[in-house]
Amino acid sequence: MGTLEKQKHGGALYRPAKGETRNPNGRPRKYVSTLKAQGYKHSEVMECMQVMLSMTMDELKEVYQNEKSTVLEKTIAGSLAKGLEKKSMFTIETLLSRIFGKPREQTEVTGSVVMHTIKLGKK
Repeated sequence: MGTLEKQKHGGALYRPAKGETRNPNGRPRKYVSTLKAQGYKHSEVMECMQVMLSMTMDELKEVYQNEKSTVLEKTIAGSLAKGLEKKSMFTIETLLSRIFGKPREQTEVTGSVVMHTIKLGKK
């Protein structure tokens, strides 16, 4: 069992005992990995994402509220709608990088090299 340490600001910090974990389930699975575990094929996930990225906000709400929508469709519709409400590009950027891959990043390095020689020895 861990210990509770009082802090200067009045709060307390829980320090787990050696070997104790604060996150027993580990890091959450990634989106596509979770959907694959539910039985979706990679191509189905990608196709669904592409179609839903072209929908209007009303269409996304309709998909989310439809009882016959699959978990995949509801999940994508909900995350896109939430991203739009927060005015965050993270969801769209994540979906696009899943579908089309990340763009190639290139860096160009330019410069010059100057060499000086020093001769040591007797004259």
